[in-house]
Amino acid sequence: MSQNKTPLFSGLVKHAKKDPIQFHIPGHKKGAGIDPEFRTFIGDNALSIDLINIAPLDDLHQPKGIIKQAQDLAAEAFGADHTFFSVQGTSGAIMTMVMAVCGPDDKIIVPRNVHKSVMSAIVFSGAIPVFIHPEIDEKLGISHGITTDSVERALKQHPDAKGVLVINPTYFGISADLKKIVELSHSYNVPVLVDEAHGVHIHFHEDLPLSAMQAGADMAATSVHKLGGSMTQSSVLNVKEGLVSAKRVQSIISMLTTTSTSYLLLASLDVARRRLATEGRELIDKTINLAQSIRKRINNIDHLYCVGKEILGSKATYGYDPTKLIISVKDLGLTGFEVEKWLREKHNIEVELSDLYNILCIVSLGDTENEGNLLVKALEDLADECEHRAEKVEPLQVMLPDIPILALTPRDAFYSETETIPFEESEGRIIAEFIMVYPPGIPIFIPGEIITKENLHYIRKNLEVGLPVQGPEDDEIKTIHVIKEYKAIK
Repeated sequence: MSQNKTPLFSGLVKHAKKDPIQFHIPGHKKGAGIDPEFRTFIGDNALSIDLINIAPLDDLHQPKGIIKQAQDLAAEAFGADHTFFSVQGTSGAIMTMVMAVCGPDDKIIVPRNVHKSVMSAIVFSGAIPVFIHPEIDEKLGISHGITTDSVERALKQHPDAKGVLVINPTYFGISADLKKIVELSHSYNVPVLVDEAHGVHIHFHEDLPLSAMQAGADMAATSVHKLGGSMTQSSVLNVKEGLVSAKRVQSIISMLTTTSTSYLLLASLDVARRRLATEGRELIDKTINLAQSIRKRINNIDHLYCVGKEILGSKATYGYDPTKLIISVKDLGLTGFEVEKWLREKHNIEVELSDLYNILCIVSLGDTENEGNLLVKALEDLADECEHRAEKVEPLQVMLPDIPILALTPRDAFYSETETIPFEESEGRIIAEFIMVYPPGIPIFIPGEIITKENLHYIRKNLEVGLPVQGPEDDEIKTIHVIKEYKAIK
């Protein structure tokens, strides 16, 4: 089949044009039974293909027709042996990867700056995480990837590990030497699982870091919706046969997937794949050029710094994606959160994320010079406003979270008997819940870790500036769940 074909999307349109009488769900029946205001806004075309797995439309749980054809085309486009569509986002695909190789008490080597979905899968599977410290960028206050040296040390100490998980690229667009990591892991017969949530486009342009499939990885969970043009919540799981079984992957992803799969999401994956495969290089080329132009102009603004290729050269910064604009704002004396809020209120600009020291802006296939000009002008206005304020503010000192000691497996801690204590009194106790800043969703604490004074301070600082700290049952984070302790009877 040609990469110009869209068997799934075309099949849905063909079915909708027949205008069949539907005695099946969804109950809105092509929009006739839905709220009229919503119908007018969404449109009848979209509602006409909001369908279910009736025979002519195939079944994501056991695809044999148009879904299988679409997945086969995606596998060819991504250089995989098999591609599985996910309507549970990349989180569902990541959980599938981990659970496909790990069972109770199996070890998996993971960077500490993993997304919460990795830790969720570790809790579900009962696996034991072997953490690798990511390289820390003390200038920017962010974590990069893991080094080949640290992976080699982990494999030597834990040759019985069932998998090595790598983030490629990170949320901030930085990639490690994935090909070397794959070669090292395969020399121990250990499969490599890649969180490629922020790298769908890298496969389609030679000036970007190697994709997971190009590097020879065994599985990659890839967010097509983030940067590839499909609808939110639609992703793919790419698989190479050998150290992992595609049949087991199909079983696991089916267990984690709703039986009411969204054909709107599936169709958007089909058309996004076509565009990436047939026009991707040209479109990404324009995107890279636009991002580089914006980067250069931002770096001409006083007290702002937009990271470029000069970040390369360390063992963990092997490659970078220039379409990610990491903008350090600490020299303005402002937090990233304050800048995010200012851009929203003063210029109607929304950024991808902010942290204590940076904002992250993503340039994609959907951006033009106009959006770039608006961002640069807004940042110029911000710098000018800071320059003329009466009270000068010192640049912020970079502070980073500690990596705590894991005292219990995450699963054991999650299912242990717990008690609720004041947040301020929790130092030294074993936490039984997650605490993370989202985005990017990287845990500060995971169940089973010993609570440290340094990380409690880091959480307080994030809360003080208004960053969204999530995870605990107590939304205000005045209390925290810890493993219950039984004191000796006197």
